[in-house]
Parts: sequence; C-alpha cells; structure tokens
Amino acid sequence: MEHFVHSAWSMIPFGLMLLAIAIGPLVAEHWWEDNKHKLTVALLLGIPTAICLILGGMVHDLEHQLFGDYIPFIILLLALYVITGGIHLAGDIKAKPWVNTTFLALGWVLASIMGTTGAAMLLIRPLLTTNQQREHKVHTVLFFIALVANCGGLLTPLGDPPLFMLFLRGAEFTWFLSLLPQWLFTGAVLLMIYFALDTYYYKKEHWTAISADHREHKPLCLKGGINLLYLLCVVLAVAFVNVGMIPAMGEPGAPLWLQYLREIILLSLTFISIYTTKRKVRYELNHFSWSPIVEVAVLFLGIFTTMTPALAYLSDNAAALGLNQTWHFYYLTGALSSFLDNTPTAVAFHSVAAGLTPDQMAAFGGNLVAGVPEVLLQAICLGAVFFGAMTYIGNGPNFMVKAIAEESGIKMPSFFGYMFRFSLIVLLPVYILVQLIFL
Repeated sequence: MEHFVHSAWSMIPFGLMLLAIAIGPLVAEHWWEDNKHKLTVALLLGIPTAICLILGGMVHDLEHQLFGDYIPFIILLLALYVITGGIHLAGDIKAKPWVNTTFLALGWVLASIMGTTGAAMLLIRPLLTTNQQREHKVHTVLFFIALVANCGGLLTPLGDPPLFMLFLRGAEFTWFLSLLPQWLFTGAVLLMIYFALDTYYYKKEHWTAISADHREHKPLCLKGGINLLYLLCVVLAVAFVNVGMIPAMGEPGAPLWLQYLREIILLSLTFISIYTTKRKVRYELNHFSWSPIVEVAVLFLGIFTTMTPALAYLSDNAAALGLNQTWHFYYLTGALSSFLDNTPTAVAFHSVAAGLTPDQMAAFGGNLVAGVPEVLLQAICLGAVFFGAMTYIGNGPNFMVKAIAEESGIKMPSFFGYMFRFSLIVLLPVYILVQLIFL
C-alpha cells in the first residue's frame, strides 16, 4: 500500500474527480445537478483514497489537507457567499457604452475585495436590468465573465479560491498586490476592447430600443448595506488573524480555538449576517440558495482527499518533469485551469515548484515566496486566475452568470461557441501579451 500511495497510480482518483467535475455538467447535466450525486462521486473516490493513505503511512498528509486546507477554505467561501448574498443592488439606468464599461470596471475592482463570486452575483442582475431594452448584449455578459468572474480577483487571497490556497501555503496577504501591474494591464486592455465593441453595437441598436432604454429609468439602490461592514471584517480577519501575525496559532499543542481563531471569526460573521439581513433582501431579491455552497463543499471534500497523494507524487518527482521555464508554469496552470477547477490546479503546480531541486530553483532567481521562486508563484497565480475565463467550467461563477443571463432571455453561446467566439480570439491574445511582457 505504501508503494501505491507514492506511485503515479495514486493520481488516478484525483484525475477522475477533476474529470467528473469537468464533463459532468456537459454529458449528464440533470443527474449532475443533484448534490447527492456529487457527494456519491466524491465519497466513491475519496474514501478508498483515504484508506490507502492511512494504510500507507500518510495520515499526517491527509490530516493537513482536510483540517489545514479544506476547513479554512470552505469556511472562507461560506462567509463570502453568505455575506455578499445579503447585499442587493437594484436599478435601471441608461445602457450607454460608458455606463456598461463602468459596471464592468466596478466589478473588476470589487472582485479582489469580495471575491469573484460575490462581485459577479452582486452586479450581474443590475447590469442585465440596465441592458434589458438593448438588442445586443451577449458581448456584455461575456466580458463580464472575463473581467468580474475571473481576472478582477487577482489582488488578494479573497479574490479567487486558488489564491487563498497559496496564502495558506505561506504567501503573505499583501504579496498578492505585487500582481498589480498584470492586473492593471489585463483589465485596462479588456475594458478598452469592450468599450470599443459596445460602442459599435450601441450604434447598431434600433431607435426604438434606445428610446425605451431612455424612458424606463430607475436610479440605483443598495439594500443590505450592513453586510459591507461584515465584508470589511472578513478582509481584516484574513489579513491579520493568521500564523504570520499571530505565531501562537501555529505552535504545536495550541488550543483548538486558537488554531481556528480566524475560522471562528468568519463563522461568527456569517451567522451575524444571516441574523441581521432581511429575508426579503436575501431570499426574494437576491434569490439566495444554499445549494451552490453545498455543491462546493461536497466537491472539494473529494478534491482535497484525492489530491493528497497526487501532491506528494508531484512534489517528489518535480525535478524530473522538465518544467524549467516560467512560461511552462504559466501556460500549463492556465491550460488545466481552463478545463478543470483552477484551485486544485494551482495547488498542484505549487507542489511541483516546491519540489524542484535547489539548483533548479536558483535558476529562476529572486526570492522564495511560499517556498517557491517568486516568479513561479506569479506565473501560477496568473495562469489560474486569468485562464479560468477560457471556458464556462474554468471557474465556478462562470456557469452561474451564464445561467442568470439565460434566465433573463439572453441566448448565450454554447460551450465551444464561447471559446471560438470569445475566449480564443479575445482573451488568449491578451494573456499571451501578459506572458511576453511580465514573465
């Protein structure tokens, strides 16, 4: 058994788990929608893996994955999901190109503060309401997915789940601000492209659509604003309640409440948000549902369990994989993040980078951050966050935005239509420029 958990065969359950997540919504959409079925898949793959790890002497690795990574990860997502689900922005303003661009720019900025999911769910409905009178609006949703549901969340560990996992592995909260140039460049280029495209489509709108847009006007209105204070508290908790700021949290024998002090604070904020937010705002106006966060908890239970031997194998064999250029990590992380979940992808390539020999690490120069050369960590972050927008399944909010748009009567491109009509011709050239300029 010990030989198995240290061999390439041990990566099979992890691969099957990611494959199920990638193709489940495509080949068995209705069956896959039931969270009980997702739990079944996670347990069928996770329980045998856990047994093998225990029998193979890797109990500590499994404990670290579940108690050191999975629990903090899920509690943070729960807090962000519940708190942002209590904020409602409504209104119908004129859908001019500069207004739409401002919407996207606001979401792009907010994504690093409240997470890509939170920013996307806050702004997608008022954006669709604002554009409901216009005929040409598919392009607006596509750029919204790219900017708000993905690229915007690059600057903090709260922005996108893979960044939080790298934060747990030792990257400081403020280190992610070092990605500001790449964030600014990508956002500015995509916003300029969108503004030019939306201006073109606006001129093609029939006069009746423009007239209706001007007549049907409601000012923007924010409800559940108290949750903005709770959101600030989440940011402060992640930034200051950690081992780096409070070393006693990581000491052997530390009491359980101290080890999980950050998670206790986040759970407290979650319950306070539920208690103080009006049901009408959360459940009627925001159509809040527990199903998405249950889905994440179920799937990632399987992911974190099955990835334990995979990470160990990648770390042990990293030196022999031949990844000796920064762009290798950028494009490989990006390619897998496009079709698989970007969180385990980022963690896997961090393990590869951490498993390089000292001489291989020295070849990349610079400081070590989270145990890997800084330039490699940058490449992994950029690849995971940006390339999550390459397909509908690259990042969780993508499908959620698509579903909400379709509920509003917008005919969205198919899975491959999205790639051929948008991501391959608009996003990929921008991402290549990022690599050429910054990596």
